[in-house]
Amino acid sequence: MGVGHYENFPVASLLCPPRLREPVRAIYAFARAADDIADEGDASPAARLTELARFRDALRATVARLRGGAPTPVADPWLGTFNALEHALREHALPATLLHDLLDAFEQDVHNPGYPDRLALLDYCRRSANPIGRLLLHLYGIDDEAARRQADAVCSSLQLINFWQDLSVDLPRGRNYLPRADAARHGLEVSDARVLADSPAMRALVRDLVRWAASLMADGAPLPLRIPGRAGWELRLVIHGGWRILEKIAHMDFGSMVQRPRLRLADGPLLAWRTLRYRATWFEPERLL
Repeated sequence: MGVGHYENFPVASLLCPPRLREPVRAIYAFARAADDIADEGDASPAARLTELARFRDALRATVARLRGGAPTPVADPWLGTFNALEHALREHALPATLLHDLLDAFEQDVHNPGYPDRLALLDYCRRSANPIGRLLLHLYGIDDEAARRQADAVCSSLQLINFWQDLSVDLPRGRNYLPRADAARHGLEVSDARVLADSPAMRALVRDLVRWAASLMADGAPLPLRIPGRAGWELRLVIHGGWRILEKIAHMDFGSMVQRPRLRLADGPLLAWRTLRYRATWFEPERLL
């Protein structure tokens, strides 16, 4: 899946409140296991969809056990994953619908459908990335519509950043998240990802898409200021990490289909300094262009 094992989300890091590390690990393990089914190895699409259906059945069985249903065995490869998830569901009343949304996105990735426009891609992000933010808000005890909108903006932005970061990896594999309507405005036909080449038009397209991701990040940037303690600091760091990738794409003259930009150890001091001086008003797309 495009999120690359959710690498934009720190997993139970030192900044995460200790009482929440286990449920965060459980959510991550669930998402990663399903992601691997959808995207790793050389299984056929039909085989992947069959395995994802079995994985969804295991989720349903886990939720049913919590509601007093009959015990249903979980396949050995996933036993530890679902045992940990069951504990998190029981202790924190996690909304199972959000976990099902993630599985919907993984199934969509198997079909590799292509995206006609930004609305279609945002609908994918609604299921592939936004559930993570909403699950974390639930763990933090934050439950209001403004926070959910901001979390969705941050998560969708991080998902889009991962797409534009990974063009040099995804396009040769036939993974194509470039909205066709955006591409058409630059005179590009992107239906066949494998024939796309670096060009001024492609870089102009990436520039527009980077600005879109930056605008979403700016919409969600106030959220960390509402989250207390370590969790708020962790989210500040996550947001600045995503923004730093956008900066690197811009510094490459938007040539990320040629080379994948990465965060490196040398970026650490800058990210730490920016995190300590965090201001929601700092995130302006014009900084990148």
